[in-house]
Amino acid sequence: MALAGRTAKWWARLRSPCPAAAPICLLPRLPAACERQYSSRGKEKVDMSTYAVESIRNFSIIAHVDHGKSTLADRLLEITGTISKTDRNKQVLDKLQVERERGITVKAQSASLFYNHHGVNYLLNLIDTPGHVDFSYEVSRSLSACQGVILVVDANEGIQAQTVANFYLAFEAQLAIIPVINKIDLKNADPERVEKQIEKLFDIPVDECIRISAKQGTNVEKVLQKVIEKIPPPQCNTADPLKALVFDSTFDHYRGVIANIALFGGEIQKGHKIVSAHTKKRYEVNEVGILTPDEQQTHKLYAGQVGYLIAGMKEVTEAQIGDTLFLYKQPVEPLPGFKSAKPMVFAGMYPVDQTEYNNLKSALERLTLNDSSVTVHRDSSLALGAGWRLGFLGLLHMEVFNQRLEQEYNMSVILTAPTVPYKAVLSSAKLIKEYGKEEITIINPAQFPDKLSVSEYLEPTVLGTIVTPHEYIRKIIPLCQDRRAVQKDMLYIDEHRVMLKYLFPLNEIVVDFYDALKSLSSGYASFDYEDAGYQAADLIKMDILLNGNPVEELATIIHNDKAYATGKFLCERLKDAIPRQLFEIAIQAAVGKKVIARETLKAYRKNVVAKCYGGDITRRMKLLKRQAEGKKLMRKIGNVEVPRDAFIRVLKRQADK
Repeated sequence: MALAGRTAKWWARLRSPCPAAAPICLLPRLPAACERQYSSRGKEKVDMSTYAVESIRNFSIIAHVDHGKSTLADRLLEITGTISKTDRNKQVLDKLQVERERGITVKAQSASLFYNHHGVNYLLNLIDTPGHVDFSYEVSRSLSACQGVILVVDANEGIQAQTVANFYLAFEAQLAIIPVINKIDLKNADPERVEKQIEKLFDIPVDECIRISAKQGTNVEKVLQKVIEKIPPPQCNTADPLKALVFDSTFDHYRGVIANIALFGGEIQKGHKIVSAHTKKRYEVNEVGILTPDEQQTHKLYAGQVGYLIAGMKEVTEAQIGDTLFLYKQPVEPLPGFKSAKPMVFAGMYPVDQTEYNNLKSALERLTLNDSSVTVHRDSSLALGAGWRLGFLGLLHMEVFNQRLEQEYNMSVILTAPTVPYKAVLSSAKLIKEYGKEEITIINPAQFPDKLSVSEYLEPTVLGTIVTPHEYIRKIIPLCQDRRAVQKDMLYIDEHRVMLKYLFPLNEIVVDFYDALKSLSSGYASFDYEDAGYQAADLIKMDILLNGNPVEELATIIHNDKAYATGKFLCERLKDAIPRQLFEIAIQAAVGKKVIARETLKAYRKNVVAKCYGGDITRRMKLLKRQAEGKKLMRKIGNVEVPRDAFIRVLKRQADK
């Protein structure tokens, strides 16, 4: 009876209606990023015609790594009411997973802010830029859509190498510069010292510097007011024909290519027929809008404004960064676009499984649309199959690109050892006829021409800037000299900090110079470099042989003076990286036919004389001789497999601790 009573109560509770006040939702909650992405779809379209060209300000935030650019951008978004004030507002504009994991900005992101100053409504288009030297191309692209910059300097660390580089990028573009000293709330902050550094190096008066704390929001409102007062409006007119610059683009699986555009004339709206100056293809505009920082549709976009455009571009090659868009039958003179990025580091990329080749090709096309500074060339390897030779702006750029491939496209790849582009001046008439020119660029060691057919080899150089506390100079100068660097300048910024300028061969700094510099200076030194052309060098190609067979992926081009030391080091690292086999492995470094270093990986051995507990010595010798003959035969027919993670590991100069 008790059981029947409980069953009746259960049925009654099940049949009773749920209270209206507490509805039950069985759908899973979307992640915050997805909510932000789709929340803008339901908003009303913004009328952009109320913002005349005179009330528009386009500006970027530039600084060294970790000086607080993204934090300042978060506060500006909060003050203008673009996002609500919450404790979760950290790196709002850093949308990529790799950016949040590493705590650095990789992609320049834009956002439109609305701000009322002295009763006038202003439209402020903000672009947050990366701070690392490897992503300086993103900074230069962003500056092309701006009329001014906020230069952020850490009140504790002061001016660093990338601060100097970014200042000169803005200075050469003739942009208005607003110096901002951030992190004044820190215990060791010294804004007076930083103000003197800015005045000495950049010739900006002390009274123009704004002291802020982006984390706490102190004085951030003054920055907005200074932006309106000091940065000029864009020089353009709505009455002119449409002229739009594509300064960034992304790919959406459902909507195709989304192009970020800056309007230098005219207006654009849904339904307009537009033409690409690069491809000459015609499109119909499906959607225009602004980024706040999420997409928000508008009726139109007008001259001087920055926003996004969707026009049914299905192929990733259709939205070239730097392209000019104009109205059909109203052609205009194309904008100059961007100077193409110059790759500093090359590496081979191959799929782990060759059946994934087409998927990796598609992923590379879409990712290079979003990161146009990567160059792609088809390549193939006997050991790794079909792949590509990719050019990057630096080693961090290469690591981030690889990480984005894994996270955004779920692709696992094999990356070969990084190399730099060398040049050779040919003397052989046959080779000159074959290549069609006298000077060739070598991005793969397999293409390195023989010394007999070359009049001289050239290696790339960079002008490096090191900013360090003066107590570390005696450690840093020997490090630079060891990397074949030539000192060009030495300047005391103040009584504690020194700026050194060195001319480096690019090959000497590309793998681990930055790590060594940080280690010697306890993390206080900063480093930045710029291209300085090519210089003649005594270069050779060094092959790595395993049992007499060259391993194509481990071939390197090095300076003759460092051949023996590098060869010995690589052989030792390979000895640790390759697992032992049942036969002996000879690991050799060779220049041409001359072996300059060797390590021997001993074979696993069975104790064949264990059963000989006595008797004649000839019995023991006979067993050992038979074993040696077997090992010799095995060595002839055995294949040595190099572990895939060995390619990068063996080229690091410093052994893993």
